[in-house]
Amino acid sequence: MTTVIKPPKSLVEINLQELWQYRELLYIFTWRDIKVRYKQTWLGIAWAIFQPLMTMVVFTVFFGNLAKIPSDGIPYPIFVYSGLLFWNYFSNSLTAASNCMVENENIIKKIYFPRILLSIGATVTPAVDFGFALVIYFVLMVIFGFTPNIWGILMIPVLLLVAMVSASGLGLFLASVNVKYRDVRYILPFFIQILMFVTPVIYPVSIVPAAFKMLAYINPMTGVISTARAMILGVGKVDGVGLLVSAFSSVLLLIFGLIYFRKTERFFADIL
Repeated sequence: MTTVIKPPKSLVEINLQELWQYRELLYIFTWRDIKVRYKQTWLGIAWAIFQPLMTMVVFTVFFGNLAKIPSDGIPYPIFVYSGLLFWNYFSNSLTAASNCMVENENIIKKIYFPRILLSIGATVTPAVDFGFALVIYFVLMVIFGFTPNIWGILMIPVLLLVAMVSASGLGLFLASVNVKYRDVRYILPFFIQILMFVTPVIYPVSIVPAAFKMLAYINPMTGVISTARAMILGVGKVDGVGLLVSAFSSVLLLIFGLIYFRKTERFFADIL
């Protein structure tokens, strides 16, 4: 069997047939990362639970109790955990996707496969952490007397998809830049930290002035987090327009990331 490798006809073209042919490789990449994190150790599971819980406690003490940041009538611990649940998935996915090319340079140099599989796998693996953290979220809801809204629960995969698309788009761009400029891995933690404070993780979107609210929703995670709070906890109203703006913004990020990735991926093996 002869395999012919051709350049893409479009900068945003994705060869779905080729991805399907290499689907087992995606499974291998994803399962490898999951085994490294969880096999023969409780640290991975413990960290997936411990990280959002301890962050919730610290944020509750400093921002909820001392700074008195409003929480739209929701007890601050569960309010901030709602934001951390999706934010941690986004930040972990973005970090993994940004470093995936550099961390897999040996295999990239040796064989051909769709490089985008590495980025896809990097955004799938943190979903396992999300699952463990989600269980704790439901436990907290019981403790604080909230009954999960069935429509909110059904909306979780949709909101996770928006977060995944935005992390993939930005991750594709940063992974491409990281191949040439290795400083990205040092700058990225600071960038993610700043981005968290312009995302309504520790504060409600309702305190954003009306004139800047739509601007806030350009950040895809704003729509994800605010919608999750409203629908799952059943408190407040869902800003449908804001959610659409965030979803559209995540798609634009994906297109931008794909364009830059397609322009640079042919040079990965030479630069790495």
